[in-house]
Amino acid sequence: MEKFKGLEVWFVTGSQHLYGPETLAQVAKNSQQIAAFLDAEISIPFKIVFKPVLTTPEQIRALCREANNQNNCIGLVLWMHTFSPAKMWIAGLNSLTKPFLHLHTQFNRELPWSSIDMDFMNLNQAAHGDREFGFITARMRLARKVVVGFWQDPETIAEVAAWTRAAVGWHESQNLKVARFGDNMRDVAVTEGNKVSAEIQLGYSVSAYGVGDLVARVNQVTDAEVSKLIAEYREQYSIAKQHDRPEALHIAAKIELGLRAFLEEGGFGAFTDNFQDLHGLGQLPGIAVQRLMADGYGFGGEGDWKTAALVRTMKVMAQGLPGGTSFMEDYTYDFSGTPKILGSHMLEVCPSIAEEKPSLEVHPLGIGGKADPVRLVFTSRSGPAVVASLIDLGDRFRLIVNEVDVIQPEQSLPNLPVARAVWLPKPNLKVAAAAWIYAGGAHHTGFSQALTMEHMEDFAEIAGVELIVIDAETRLRELRRQLR
Repeated sequence: MEKFKGLEVWFVTGSQHLYGPETLAQVAKNSQQIAAFLDAEISIPFKIVFKPVLTTPEQIRALCREANNQNNCIGLVLWMHTFSPAKMWIAGLNSLTKPFLHLHTQFNRELPWSSIDMDFMNLNQAAHGDREFGFITARMRLARKVVVGFWQDPETIAEVAAWTRAAVGWHESQNLKVARFGDNMRDVAVTEGNKVSAEIQLGYSVSAYGVGDLVARVNQVTDAEVSKLIAEYREQYSIAKQHDRPEALHIAAKIELGLRAFLEEGGFGAFTDNFQDLHGLGQLPGIAVQRLMADGYGFGGEGDWKTAALVRTMKVMAQGLPGGTSFMEDYTYDFSGTPKILGSHMLEVCPSIAEEKPSLEVHPLGIGGKADPVRLVFTSRSGPAVVASLIDLGDRFRLIVNEVDVIQPEQSLPNLPVARAVWLPKPNLKVAAAAWIYAGGAHHTGFSQALTMEHMEDFAEIAGVELIVIDAETRLRELRRQLR
């Protein structure tokens, strides 16, 4: 999954002609130095492109329209080096469709106390220039992230880096195509939603295909292709003798090859299936879905297109970071000791979160009415993570995110034939589960050990989606007031 190549964030500085050409030349020089520094930062995975200093409404409007028309521009970092009268920005900001970050910094870390004069004061006016710009963005009620700090400080860089990942998530959402094979699981409420509203607000399109369309592509796969993929299975995964079942492996590999080809040929980045609608498929896709997720595709079980799109968006945001991202489901609880959650799904958990080499296994599945499906079995690595759910409340979308700590199971799980993760939700299971339920969070989630709450907050701000945060500071009384 190479989504970052060629993508840019533009570094834009505001000023005005009041200070004369010498000052403006220094503003440009300082801005170029900051842009070059950020561009060299390894934690910022995008090219930071310096743009000429803007001093007139016409220049501002032209640059905003240029950004809109450049598909490889995922967002803007805006900084007012000097005072830049904010009425100049209204027309440009009104036309801007790309997200922006407001960087409140100044070129110098320290004041030159013994030599400071009015030339220095006129040049270094971000302290009030950014306040003027902050007023107009607040007055216009524009979505943005404000980062305050010296531009070389690690904390400042980390906040900018997190926002750029949210911006690329938004960029992906604007271009994402989701394929639904079959419909939603019958009678389930939370996996439903308004696909038109989602496309209007979040950008991605959701298209339905009959399972027969997928089966037709699966049937085009050759035996030679299947044999090659099975050899790859044998090389990458542990396979115990009782699970080395050639017929099951043949069916699973053929499904993977057909499904992958369908998605690639259609330009899809995410997909869903439904165990109630498998006519013509020999198995419920298990290892196929897991391996596709490992390659960056989003997935949602039982027709859950919102979670499929969310998982894909999170995977794009997380690219290059340590830790994996997966489709997940809160499955069952352990109320003993410190109460915890066992997360899993029937088959479809991404091996990017695996602690060790996955085991390829074949077991019966009590639903779906098909042959025993092939799946990868493993336990997630330990560490901090987030679980996120996007729901449709009819008049708006809501993103619910819980910070969790993933731990290893207290005992072995020899009879559990699915991939899994065990975690302690913050602040604790009692409060977190109640908060999740009050907020209407789904049982399906995007689970990530690569992303943080900051990434998800930044994405929600860009997307204009209501965000409910469940973390160590959550108090139910306050959260219930927020929900009202």
